[in-house]
Amino acid sequence: MKRLITLVAAALCCIACAQKQQQDLPESAFVRVDGQYLIEPSGDTLFIKGTNLGNWLNPEGYMFGFQKTNSAGMINQMFCELVGPDFTAEFWKLFKDNYVTEKDIEFIASTGANTIRVPFHYKLFTDEDYMGLTAGQDGFKRLDDVIGWCRKHGLYVILDMHDAPGGQTGDNIDDSYGYPWLLESEASQQLFCDIWKRIAEYYKNEPVVIAYDLINEPIAPYFDNVDELNAKLEPLHKRVIAAIREVDPNHIIMLGAPQWNSNFEPFTDWTYDDKLMYSCHRYGGDACVEAIGNFIAFRDKTNLPMYMGEIGHNTDEWQEAFCRAMEQSNIGYTFWPYKKINNSCFNGITPPENWDKVIEFSEAPRSTYFEIRDARPDQEMARKAMLDFIEACRFENCTPQEGYIRSLRLK
Repeated sequence: MKRLITLVAAALCCIACAQKQQQDLPESAFVRVDGQYLIEPSGDTLFIKGTNLGNWLNPEGYMFGFQKTNSAGMINQMFCELVGPDFTAEFWKLFKDNYVTEKDIEFIASTGANTIRVPFHYKLFTDEDYMGLTAGQDGFKRLDDVIGWCRKHGLYVILDMHDAPGGQTGDNIDDSYGYPWLLESEASQQLFCDIWKRIAEYYKNEPVVIAYDLINEPIAPYFDNVDELNAKLEPLHKRVIAAIREVDPNHIIMLGAPQWNSNFEPFTDWTYDDKLMYSCHRYGGDACVEAIGNFIAFRDKTNLPMYMGEIGHNTDEWQEAFCRAMEQSNIGYTFWPYKKINNSCFNGITPPENWDKVIEFSEAPRSTYFEIRDARPDQEMARKAMLDFIEACRFENCTPQEGYIRSLRLK
């Protein structure tokens, strides 16, 4: 009887501990907005400095050395034509397992960075065909891994839906069909809200996550009805934020502007949530404060934080000058990307032997089955090149770009 009482007491204790762990954390446990500043739970001001884990959970052609084959869907199709769907599925698993590991996160932390932005594809949270899986997608596992590593090594995380249902941009970067259907499709918008609500409920008690970056670079400037599309963005923001707030009252919501996160004029209301901040992007141009005057003006008008979510692909000298300009302007930044083929990143991947043959196939005409057969190189050679790429992308086989990292003024 005494042993039974002890076991019951232990069980009740476990239940109480589990219930305690499930209690929501207080607002003070999270990074918060205070006017134009971000404040850490310690009370210190947070100035974001870091990088983007681009290509890992949303493959993009140029980071493999591809040009014409430039979206996740196109890359997957090309690999299937090259080596078959089964080997392609195995490649993607190995890719996700090796492209970003704890060693990469530890290295990023060692540079002085304090934040990592993690771009991801919405399909990682559905049963759609994506990166080798058609069911049991592993989005939460992959995010859990990187968040856990960041917690261990003292980094914050921004979750960025880089590819939204239906497509929010209308170009290769959203892996869509050439138009921002999200802005016009009720079904896509509902799925968009549902996925963000699931993510928010899952991570509502995770203070390592700074913010949810809702939509990357919505509405490219190519379309005749761009003004009409722009007008639909803010109502969509309000809709998805309302869904998130049903389960998560504490995390910051990050809003990117249309036309490559550069045009903030369509935004007219920033009072409907008390934890908003904005994200701008910029590649090239002058490396001075005046060059980002429109971003500063919008930041000052709203009195909310502004953050440069993507910047890069320039000379070390330009990058250092632009980082100084962003420091002077109180605009934190994460450079794009962390890792890719060759340079202009934190860690460069050296292309393996015969990778040029894979690139040649990716660039060849493949609009008919005859063209696919005519362009396909030896499959055994191609498979070996793909496995060699996996080895080449592992942290220990990459080449840190020391000048690039120094230019970001992380320390």
